[in-house]
Amino acid sequence: MKTILIIEDNLEVRENTAEILELANYRVLVAENGKVGVELAKKNIPDLIICDIMMPELDGYGVLHMINKMPETAAIPFIFMTAKTERSDIRKGMNLGADDYLTKPFDDIELLDAVEIRLRKKELYSHPSSNTLDQVESLSSQAKGLNQLDISTQDKKKISRYKKKQLLYNEGNTPSNLFFVVSGKVKVFKTSEDGRSYIIKLHKEGDFIGYTNLLEDTAYMDSAMTLEDAEICMIPKQDFFTMLYSDAQVAQKFIKMLSNDINDQEERLLKLAYNSVRKRVAESLLIIRKNYSTEELTVPITIPVSREDLASIVGASKETVIRTLSDFKEEGLIDIAGHKITLTNGVKLANMKN
Repeated sequence: MKTILIIEDNLEVRENTAEILELANYRVLVAENGKVGVELAKKNIPDLIICDIMMPELDGYGVLHMINKMPETAAIPFIFMTAKTERSDIRKGMNLGADDYLTKPFDDIELLDAVEIRLRKKELYSHPSSNTLDQVESLSSQAKGLNQLDISTQDKKKISRYKKKQLLYNEGNTPSNLFFVVSGKVKVFKTSEDGRSYIIKLHKEGDFIGYTNLLEDTAYMDSAMTLEDAEICMIPKQDFFTMLYSDAQVAQKFIKMLSNDINDQEERLLKLAYNSVRKRVAESLLIIRKNYSTEELTVPITIPVSREDLASIVGASKETVIRTLSDFKEEGLIDIAGHKITLTNGVKLANMKN
């Protein structure tokens, strides 16, 4: 049973929210102010926190700041519950690391939807999706049998080796394959009219690439290139659709694997759109980090990334990114050695306000 902590000074709102969640089979803890809420969070480590902003003793921003400072609670999804709807308040909460907002008054469906989405995302982070070639083979076997569909590690013709900075496909090409990353890293990017590239997605082992345009039967709206030497399994378009159409269970499993990252991508783009350059650089470094390690943020991790690629993710000039990295180094957040950046204080990067 999942545990949810509600921090709210209004007794009626606190009790009504708790009742809705208890009826939905959640274990609920309640706190009447921010100080009590922080103590309950430390002692019980809830799966999710719902917190009001305007409270005595310690307001919601203060609660979130305290929660993020403690390693044992920093990863808990946090939803603000507030009657304040000004953009400045929303932006302040996002900069502090809030995951979502509920605007009072809200109904039970809004509450439960927000809770379910955040808990589901936490599960994905705790147990990352591992789309391996074995899973692809398993789905293939369910659909037609490996002898007929023959997408397997033994079929070397379908696994291609790509060198670093080699294109998988180019913007404007017509899709003919679904790409599956067996090993290595791949970037997906768009090129503007002035020739500048913007990275919109990073892929690692176990990811599928190019499925959106394949499903829509449209030309690629972006390009894909390897960031390092990689092995790519190319699943022919016809085989891909055979898997989808031949068995409903196969289609559901495949679509789930393909769509695992959609909500995360939308949230990342929203944060990058509203955050300062410093926050965007920190966010981008952490995104790259996830492609190289699943270790806790307290563990220093070295990532290989060119300044051009980092600038393409951040959406800023190379010079601006270099200056920001220099600031981060002086602040003890990172170390720099050539193209390699070591994130020495991932927690502080994740909790950066501005």
